[in-house]
Amino acid sequence: MPVRKFRHVGEMERELWYRRDDPRRFAAIKAVWGFAQRTVQPVFPPGVYKHRSADEAAEQRETWERRSFEAFQRRRRRT
Repeated sequence: MPVRKFRHVGEMERELWYRRDDPRRFAAIKAVWGFAQRTVQPVFPPGVYKHRSADEAAEQRETWERRSFEAFQRRRRRT
């Protein structure tokens, strides 16, 4: 990967975005999604869940996120 020098932050922002008609855009999206899938691999049980309150729903989501993170940590320890 090439190293680039920038004089100010405005120059950096131009390098981050692809134009709509740039064919490299889809390859970049695919690469990011592939990286996320290999590293994070979040697991949320399928289905629709009913909750009595927003707090209860948030608690269940936190439980799922904690389990996903713990699984990520176990995978990292194996490698």
